[in-house]
Parts: sequence; C-alpha cells; structure tokens
Amino acid sequence: MSGFDLLATGDVGAKRADLASMFASVRPLFSAAPAVFGQLETVVTDRGAMAPNARLAMRTPSALAPALREAGFTMMSFAGNHCLDWGYEGFGDTLAHMAEAGVALAGAGTTLAEAWHPAYTQIGDTRIALVAASSILPEGYAASADRAGCAPMRAHTFYEQIEHDQPGTPARIRSHADRSDLARLIDAIRAARAAADIVLVSLHWGIHMVRGTLAEYQPEVAHAAIEAGADAILGHHPHLMKGIGFHRGKPIFYSLGNFAIEQPHVWDPAITRTESFRHLVSLNPSWSMDASYMLPEETRVTGIARLRIEDRKLASVDFLPCWIGDDSAPRPAAPGTPEFERILSYLIEVTQAEGLATRITAQGDALALSPA
Repeated sequence: MSGFDLLATGDVGAKRADLASMFASVRPLFSAAPAVFGQLETVVTDRGAMAPNARLAMRTPSALAPALREAGFTMMSFAGNHCLDWGYEGFGDTLAHMAEAGVALAGAGTTLAEAWHPAYTQIGDTRIALVAASSILPEGYAASADRAGCAPMRAHTFYEQIEHDQPGTPARIRSHADRSDLARLIDAIRAARAAADIVLVSLHWGIHMVRGTLAEYQPEVAHAAIEAGADAILGHHPHLMKGIGFHRGKPIFYSLGNFAIEQPHVWDPAITRTESFRHLVSLNPSWSMDASYMLPEETRVTGIARLRIEDRKLASVDFLPCWIGDDSAPRPAAPGTPEFERILSYLIEVTQAEGLATRITAQGDALALSPA
C-alpha cells in the first residue's frame, strides 16, 4: 500500500435502540479509510456499580463494541474521566468487549504499565502506534502499579496575582505539566517511535465548554510529545472544538470536540438538577435546556481530521467538516452550505484567539491545514 488516509474523530458514545444510526452518515467516509481513531468516552458494559464520585456516569450497552467496528473504528483511546464510572467490573468489560470486536484500545489497563503501553495497528507495510493519557482525573481513576485505570498526564494549577499592589484583585490562572507524568508520556512515545512508523498521541485534557481558551499546560505537553516523536496530537474532553496548531510541522488538534455522543440527559435524566451540571451550564450561557439538543450551538461544530500517510510518513493533514444534528449524530457538511461556512469561520476564530499560527482554508470538501 503506497499511501492511505488515517482518520481521527472526537468523543464517541451511543445509547439508543439503533446504535448504527449514530454513524450512518459518516460510515461511507470511514469505509474508505483503513484506520479510524475515536475517543471512547464511555464504558461499554451491561453491568457494574456506579462510582460514587462519577459526575455523569455514562454506560453504553456491550453491543456498542461491534457497532463501532462495523462503523469503521479501528483504534480508540479509553483514557478519560469516565473510564471507571461503573467500577472495575464495567472497566474490565470495556477492555474485553472492545478487544473481542477488534478495536484496539490505548490509555487504559489493569496496571499503570499496561495503561501506558501503546496500541498498534498494521496497515500494509506501515505500523501505527497510539499512545493515550488523561489530564482529567476524578479521584481513583488514574492507574497505579497494582490498580486498573487510565494513564495519567496530570497538570498542576496555581494563581498569580496580576497587580501586586492591589490586594484582592483577580488572579491569572497558571498551569504546568506534572514532571513525573510528562516523563512517562515521553518514554511511551519514544518506545512507540522505535516500534512504529506513525505515532499518534491522544490527550484527554483542557477546559470544558469554554470557547477557544487553552490551559497553559496544553502547549507545553503537546510540544514535548512532538519533540519526543509524535506525528499528531489528538485532543479531547472540552466537548467543543478548540484551535488547531502546529509544532515542527506536526498538527495539534487541541480538541476535536464531540463527534457521535448522546446528550447529557440521555445518560441520566436527573443530571440537569445537580449542582455540578449547573456549574457546567454557567461556563457557557447558550444552553437550550428544554430542547432535545440542549448543548450550546458551537458543540455542533465537528469533523474528521484526515492524515495522509505516504511512504510510511505523515505527508499532509486536512479536516473534513461535519455538523451534529438534533439527533446528536454527525453528518458531513457540504461546501457552500451554511454549516460548512460556520465550521470554517469557527475554527479560524478559535485558532486565532489563542495565537496559533495555522492557515485554515476551504479546499473542495475539506479544510486545508498548514503552518502559517
């Protein structure tokens, strides 16, 4: 195989009578690519006990695993803040069901060493590695030497007074990567680099539901990962798309946003009455609480990162815009439509807002991406 496209999407999790309907509109795109990545946001199990500290315990039926494979997904990250929502039983079931379906998982395991182990897939003569980790870590969700969980990429937050002669004034929020976790991430990437031709790094991180804003630790971790050998950074967690950057010519998708995931009330009808949910709503004022699609309008902006692989190297990258409908399912956005133009303008806006030097231009049915 001389060349092929590797596709990457945002958060995935379906809970409905017809699981395949969530992916019906994008399946033709997926079927044309031999490798498709997504962020598995939920556990895949029919049992388990809800973790007492889970803010929104998400559980999809075991039938989702084969549905994901049939849709075209070949590799996914399970490193995230929902991996232990249904305890070790639900966690173990997810690993087993996804393995049985033939979808490679990264970023989670029965031990810390297993969680950090890359997932590999072979496409012709090209070997692809996936390393995944999470910065969003409820208590007990990080794996340890003898405990299941996800690979941790912790960050520390502190507050810096802006006007030192003005007591009580607002502070600047600062953050930096945990040195031990960053070293583990770099070691995992280097190990993957030695064993594979293409290295993808999935990071569950960032500030959820706030348009554009990146946390200070994110470029720090992304740049270190690329310098260690990563070919692309695939970010998740904020539930809306963030800016797109480049470092040493390699793309950084700070957040690919939602892709094919149910609305919050589908997982728990009572979630809208909780204090944590009210706080989430306060971060973005454009919720539609009485609508079937209650999330803010910008969460509909999504798409598929397309990495072109030639001669076992990353040759180019672009983005296929998609729009999430009222049924929470993504659909390709055709050039010239209001949805296509909205996605283009939104990505330019959030990318420029963070000072990311990236050129984003419409090119046929895709958005061409390149360092500015």
